[in-house]
Amino acid sequence: MDKPPKLYEQVKQYLHDGIAAGTWREGGRVPSEFVLMETLGASRMTVHRALREMSAEGLLRRIQGVGTFVQRHTPRSALLEIHDIAEDITTRGHTHRAAVLYLEARRADATLAADFQLPPRTKIHYSEVVHFENDVPVQLEERFISPGFAPDYLRQDFTRTTTNRYLLGITPPDEVEHVIHAVAPDERVQERLLIGAQEPCLRLLRRTWIDTRLVTFSIFTHPGKRYSLGSRYRLGDSIGKRRASGPHEGASI
Repeated sequence: MDKPPKLYEQVKQYLHDGIAAGTWREGGRVPSEFVLMETLGASRMTVHRALREMSAEGLLRRIQGVGTFVQRHTPRSALLEIHDIAEDITTRGHTHRAAVLYLEARRADATLAADFQLPPRTKIHYSEVVHFENDVPVQLEERFISPGFAPDYLRQDFTRTTTNRYLLGITPPDEVEHVIHAVAPDERVQERLLIGAQEPCLRLLRRTWIDTRLVTFSIFTHPGKRYSLGSRYRLGDSIGKRRASGPHEGASI
């Protein structure tokens, strides 16, 4: 006898059915978490998981402080793998160094706490690092880390190893989401990356999960004129041979 679908799968099916029926069209807002909780009699965690998974599948787009929308159907390729920026820079024969600006515990706002399935205002680990190639800043890296996943994170020296190398050394993620935006740099980013207000930047958002729980949320901002993102792989190859290279060549993360 087939088992009934789990509650979060029922929420997903409800949204799938509404999108298919045209109740919520491309670019349109779907009901809020609260409305879905009231309509379907589900917990916030259940609704949040359904929305997160549908966002990771490219069906919905969540905008913090605004709402959740039906994603417009634009082509998206599997573009990026997790690479260590220091390794990529040194492989090119260049010099890498990192400046650690913040390494501290911060209280999570309501959205971030919900993403990590933690009570609001819970303290989570935060780091902010600028990566340099031949003394030119090429990446501003900001990370929020679940303390349960990396309890010793704040005691590391990330001028001697990278955050990426340290985190992958704990446990590789089961699931990774990459989303890329073009952004205009604010004053903080201009100061960190030594760029002007008119230089466009590439911003990559990465979320990683282990056993369905979010363990890291990272924001990588790159000066557009110094960094690009790309890959190469064979079509039809189930795994694919992909390449992500750095400044002026096509970028690693």
